[in-house]
Formats: sequence, structure tokens, C-alpha cells
Amino acid sequence: MNIGLQYPIFGSEISCPHCRQSISALTLTDTYLCPRHGAFEADPKTEELVHLPSGRRWRCWEGKWYRQHTHPDGIRFEIHEALDRLYTEGYRATKVIIASRYKDLVSSYLERSHPWQESNEVKTPKLYGLPVFFSPESEAEPCWEVINFSLEKEPGSPRHYPYRFLFE
Repeated sequence: MNIGLQYPIFGSEISCPHCRQSISALTLTDTYLCPRHGAFEADPKTEELVHLPSGRRWRCWEGKWYRQHTHPDGIRFEIHEALDRLYTEGYRATKVIIASRYKDLVSSYLERSHPWQESNEVKTPKLYGLPVFFSPESEAEPCWEVINFSLEKEPGSPRHYPYRFLFE
């Protein structure tokens, strides 16, 4: 029997999306078990990891887990947390690029110009005072199917500050 067939699609061990500790797969199942956070089921069709107690979903890109949001508050909180981390490292964000798959989810929560502001030019929507742009279609850059957003930093630092690098 092929040993690879005994484990879920992500292999015999993964890092827990919550606490990042190494967790083992249960053989002959699609499940990983974290002693702190419970069971995670690997869905081979969607290549998602589903936290069974909460229903939260993650996808993996370059060895990092990214939560797949279904509510605007989740992604807004994640962006706010990333901005705080960036600030504590001594940087300032200049814009936010959000994965285009979240456009409908977050659009109504973005700050826009007010009707009493007399300006005929189209204003860029903002979040936390930063201009918001949406990613290109995922066919051009497949990472946007998984990652949620990227922060662009002030000049003098690397051009983009993708979320995936915030927690390393």
C-alpha cells in the first residue's frame, strides 16, 4: 500500500493555522488534530483546511495558511492587525491591495467621499485612511486565489508587504 494514501492531501504533518505548532494527521482519514484547537479536515476537492468546531476555512500558499473570509469584519480585522504589526516594526503603509474575490464583501465598508464634498473627480475608496485597490484577476497572479491582501509600505522599504510575511 502506498504510504502517501494513508494521509490527507497536505501530508502527514502541517502547522496549525491558529497556533502554528506542528500537528499530525490521523491515518486513513482527512483529519489533522491540534491538541489546543481541535480537528481540522482537509478537503481534497477545494484544497482547503476546515476547522471542524468553527467551520473556518484556510488555504495554503508557500507553506503559510490564509484564512478564507466569509464576513467583512474578518478581513477588516486581519488588515487592521497587519497595520498594527507593520507600525510596530517602524513602517507606515501607503496603500492596501485586497484580493479581488473580496470586492463584493468589503465594498460597502470602504470609506468614500461624502456628497457634501464638492469634487467631480472619482475618489479612491479607503480603509483605515489608506487607499484601497483590488488585485488583478487570479489567472495573472495565482497567489491572489489564496492570500487576502498586501500592504504597500512607505518609500525606502520593499515595494509590497504581503500579509504572508507579517508573521514569520
